[in-house]
Amino acid sequence: MELYVVQFLTGLANAASLFLVASGLSLIFGVTRIVNFAHGAFYMMGAYIAYSLTIRWQTPLGFWAALVVASMAVAIIGVVIEIVLLRRIYHAPELLQLLATFGITLIAEDAVRLLWGPEDLVGPRAPGLSGAVSILGNAMPVYDFVLIFLGPLVFGLIWLMLHRTRWGLLVRAATQDREMVNALGVNQKWLFTGVFALGVFLAAFGGGLQIPRDAVTHFMDLSVITEVFVVVVIGGLGSIGGAFLAAIIVSQLNAFGILIMPGISLVLMFAVMAIVLVLRPWGLLGKQIVRSRNAAPPEGGAWKPLSTTGRISSAIAVLMAILLPFVLGDYGIGVAAEVMIAIIFAMSLQFLMSVGGLDSFGHAANLGLGAYGAALCVQYFNMPMELALFVGPLIAAAFAIVAGWFCVRLSNIYFAMLTLAYAQILWSIVFQWVDLTGGDNGIVGVWPSAWASSPQAYYWLTVACAASVVGALRYLTFSPFGYSLRALRDSPMRSATIGIHKRHVQHAAFVISAFFAGLAGVLFAFQKGSIFPDAIGISTSVDGLIMVLLGGFNTISGSVVGAVVYKVASIWLMSNTDFPRLILGVVIVLLVVVFPQGIVGTSRQLFERWQIRRRQSKPFVGTAVKNGGAA
Repeated sequence: MELYVVQFLTGLANAASLFLVASGLSLIFGVTRIVNFAHGAFYMMGAYIAYSLTIRWQTPLGFWAALVVASMAVAIIGVVIEIVLLRRIYHAPELLQLLATFGITLIAEDAVRLLWGPEDLVGPRAPGLSGAVSILGNAMPVYDFVLIFLGPLVFGLIWLMLHRTRWGLLVRAATQDREMVNALGVNQKWLFTGVFALGVFLAAFGGGLQIPRDAVTHFMDLSVITEVFVVVVIGGLGSIGGAFLAAIIVSQLNAFGILIMPGISLVLMFAVMAIVLVLRPWGLLGKQIVRSRNAAPPEGGAWKPLSTTGRISSAIAVLMAILLPFVLGDYGIGVAAEVMIAIIFAMSLQFLMSVGGLDSFGHAANLGLGAYGAALCVQYFNMPMELALFVGPLIAAAFAIVAGWFCVRLSNIYFAMLTLAYAQILWSIVFQWVDLTGGDNGIVGVWPSAWASSPQAYYWLTVACAASVVGALRYLTFSPFGYSLRALRDSPMRSATIGIHKRHVQHAAFVISAFFAGLAGVLFAFQKGSIFPDAIGISTSVDGLIMVLLGGFNTISGSVVGAVVYKVASIWLMSNTDFPRLILGVVIVLLVVVFPQGIVGTSRQLFERWQIRRRQSKPFVGTAVKNGGAA
C-alpha cells in the first residue's frame, strides 16, 4: 500500500508539467485551430534556456526567476514565429499548418544541438528543494510536492485569466466562433498572437520545471509531444479543465502501468485515448469544433484524367527510372529504391487524404504492419519473399478492416487523432512484445530472394511496384468508386441523398490505402534486411504527410514529386551536412510559404495564370474584320 501511495503522488507531480504543456497546446488549437506540432520544440527550448540560467543563478529566487525569464524568452521567439510565418497560413488547410510547425521543430532540434552541443545536460537541483521526505517509509522528493502544488495553482490562474478578464472573454468567444468575434471589430491578429504567446510560455515553463528531474536532451520535444496530444484529445481540444483532468489520468496510468502491468504500460494511455475518441470524440470536457464559415471548398480543377501529353510524360518518367542503374553506383541505386518505396507510401496516403478527404496522422501503422507481418512470416515460417510481398499487405489490410470500422465513424481532426492512437497502440505493442517482435532490437535477417539480391534487381522490383501502385490508384481515383469518395469529401449530405453510403465507401478506401502502405512496408523491410519499431513511430507518419503536402494536396502526381524531393533532400542532407534537420526545416518552411498548394499544385496554378494573361494580352479580332467585311 505504501508503494501505491508514493506512485500516486509521483503521478500527480508528473501531471503538473504535463498539464502546463498540454494547456498551452489546447489554448492555441482552441483559438487558432492550428495543430501546433512545434509545441514540443518550445518545451525543449524552455528547458535548454532555463538550464543555462539556473547554473548561473544558484539561489532559490534565482532558480524560479530563471524559469520565468526562460519562458518569456521562448514566448518572444514564439511571437516572432507567429507574426512572420503562421499569420501567412491561418487560412490555409490545417495540414499545411502542421507541415509548417513540423519544419519549425526540425529547425529547433538542430539549433539546440548547435548552441548547446549533442550531449545530454544534467541541470542543478532546485536550491532549497533538493531533499526528500518520508511518506509511509518511502522517500519522496520535496520538489515533487512543489510540482503537486504548482499544477492546481497554474490551473487556477489560467481559469481566472479566462473568466475574469476581458481578454479571457474574447479568447473564449474566439474558441466558440472566430468569425463572430471578428465581426464585432476585435483585432483577431493580435488576439491570436497573445494566445500563441501564452501557450508557448506555458510549454517553455513546463520544460524548465523538468530540469531538476530529467536530463535536457534534443530529443525531448518528440518524447513529450505525443503525450501532450493524448492529454489534449482525452480532455477535449480547447478545454483547459479537460487538459488538467486528462493530465492527471495519463500521469496516473503511466505511474501505475509500470508498477502493475509493465508489459503493456505504454499501451494504456493510447488505448484510453482511442476509447474516448470512439465514445466522445470531442473529449471528456470539450465541445464539438465549429468549422470555419469561410473554409474554402476543396479545389477540383487539378483532378483530370491524363491527357496524351501526360501519358507520354509518364512513360518517359518510368523509362528514365528503369535506366537509372546504368548511370548510378550501388549507393545511388539504394537511394533510388528508397525513393520508390517512399512513392508507394505517399501515394497510399494521398489516396486516403486527397481523394477520400480523410487526414490520417497514423499512416505509419499500415507500413509497419506490412513490414512486421512479412518479417515474422520469414522468421517463423521461412516464407519466400515472393509470397511475403502479398501476405504483408494483406495483414495490414486485415488490421485496417477492424481499425477502419471505428475510424471512419469520425471526421476531421477527430479521425486524424484516432488514427494517431491506432498507430501508437501498435507501436507500443511492437516495442513491448519482445518475445515476438524483438522490442527495440527489431527483427533482422529479412533478405530478398536470390534473384532480387543485387541492388539493380531489387531496384527494378521497387520500380515495378511503384509504377503499378501509381497506376492502380490513379485508376481508382477516376473510377465510380473514386467519384463516390470525392463526392463524400466535397458534400456528404448531397452524397447521402443520392444513395452513397459514407461509412462503407470510406471504410473501403481506408483498407485499400492500408494495403498499399503495407506493400511499401514489405519492400522497406527486405531492402534494409530488418525492421524496427520506429517504422511505426509518429515521425514516419509525419514523413508521409510531408511528402503528400510538399507535392500538392489536390493533385495525383503531387505525391510522386513530393516523395522524390523530400526523400532525396533528407538523405543528401543527412550524408553531407552536420545539421540536416536545420536545413531541411528551413526548406520545408520556405516551401510552405512559396508553394502553398504544394510544388505541383502551385506550379500548375502559376502556369494556368500565365496562360490566362497570355490570352488576355492578345488583341481582340472582331468577326467583321476577321471576315474582311465592314462592321
